[in-house]
Amino acid sequence: MKLKVGDKAPAINAKDQHGNEITLTQFKGKKVVLYFYPKDSTPGCTKEACNFRDNYSALLKKGYQVIGVSTDSEKSHLKFIEKYELPFPLIADTDQKVVNDYGVWGLKKFMGREYMGINRTTFVIDEKGKIEKVIEKVDTENSTQQLFD
Repeated sequence: MKLKVGDKAPAINAKDQHGNEITLTQFKGKKVVLYFYPKDSTPGCTKEACNFRDNYSALLKKGYQVIGVSTDSEKSHLKFIEKYELPFPLIADTDQKVVNDYGVWGLKKFMGREYMGINRTTFVIDEKGKIEKVIEKVDTENSTQQLFD
């Protein structure tokens, strides 16, 4: 299943790095940047997270809430957040429910090896819970700028 612009964003009921419940309904009335990334503390994922961090106050001013999602544990997310001073929550999707609901879990190829994992994707969800934008070819160093292109 491939989500597209205009679709209703699938509900989220997951835990963040502190074990706090995160749902999309918490952010009703705000735009949500929901970005899926493969792994904490890897080069591309760090660049992407730090780009959102460096532009976070501008995103907030424009009414956006940023939420990252990977299948890493709460403990891994907490270390990642502390090391890079990330100001936004990261969902620990260890049961792969959110990545499956958003259709970003799939076959990947790296150095001749095939495996299942997260295909880096960013969704912009509008104030009413509809998908406003889908970015599949994420530029990790310019991820914030891609939101406005």
